[in-house]
Amino acid sequence: MSQDQEIEEIEVEALGIEVSVQPIELYKVLKIANAVGGGGEAKMAISEGYVAVNGEIELRKRCKIYDGDVIEFNGEFYVVLCDQPVTETVSEPVAKPAAAKPKKEQQASHRPAKPGKKPSAKNQSANKAAKNKANTGKSATIGKDADQQTGRKRLMF
Repeated sequence: MSQDQEIEEIEVEALGIEVSVQPIELYKVLKIANAVGGGGEAKMAISEGYVAVNGEIELRKRCKIYDGDVIEFNGEFYVVLCDQPVTETVSEPVAKPAAAKPKKEQQASHRPAKPGKKPSAKNQSANKAAKNKANTGKSATIGKDADQQTGRKRLMF
């Protein structure tokens, strides 16, 4: 910093908000502090510019807050306290394994359809049979006393 710029230090009273994990999202801190009635109210207050984090207006509802951060809202100051280490969760997309298809369906699905031609009657009947089997498989396991649409058992008093 140059000599022209001075840091102004202000002493304020801040309420300590203890959290069990860091980072924590800003709107959750406001909920924990009981500064708002609920998450929706917290998100609205943040997006409208009523909340400051470390002296700067913060418009991001899910802004990550760490131990020692100071939050100002509605004339009150809150300092976040957390004795746990920072746990960043990096979510990588998890590839779901493809469901195994019957051999006939696999072969039919891998062949590109020729433009202008309809699928053969053999393929159509195989597809219909597979669809019917999928639709009726559930109802076959439902007992007599169960509702056929939902599969729930009927209650009798």
